[in-house]
Amino acid sequence: MRPYPVLLAVAAALAAAALPATAQEHAHHGHAAPAAAPAPAPAQRWATDAPLREGMARVRAALSDLSHHEMGHMSDAQAREFAVNVQDAVKYMFDHCKLAAEPDAALHAILVPLLAAAQRLDKDPADKAAVAAMRDAVAPYPNQFDDPAWPAAKPAAGQHQH
Repeated sequence: MRPYPVLLAVAAALAAAALPATAQEHAHHGHAAPAAAPAPAPAQRWATDAPLREGMARVRAALSDLSHHEMGHMSDAQAREFAVNVQDAVKYMFDHCKLAAEPDAALHAILVPLLAAAQRLDKDPADKAAVAAMRDAVAPYPNQFDDPAWPAAKPAAGQHQH
């Protein structure tokens, strides 16, 4: 992932104080994490590379399994295991994805809150709201990135796409 030269350096400095330790470590390795709201969907979804698709598939699988935790059908140890799986998938994407600046920034807007929520669940498996926060963090992904495993959401009835 290639950062914007000056803008992302400034964003990294501002966001580093608020980011969890792993995300801070990532920002210090030349990647910045936008602190702003997720970017709107592009006119055409951005292409994905193999590491992005693999990492997001791992995230999707962990989130699917964590739905059992939300219903009380999973032990705290199992919830921690899936939280670690999400953290590992995010770290993998940080280390291996190679995207242009704009989709890279949009991806960071997804991955940083995802990582923070996974770390929350790992620290406190009773915090089931962390699972919902992870799901919310990845919600923009299928509308922003062209990943066959995550088809774009269809517009609601009565709405149209531009």
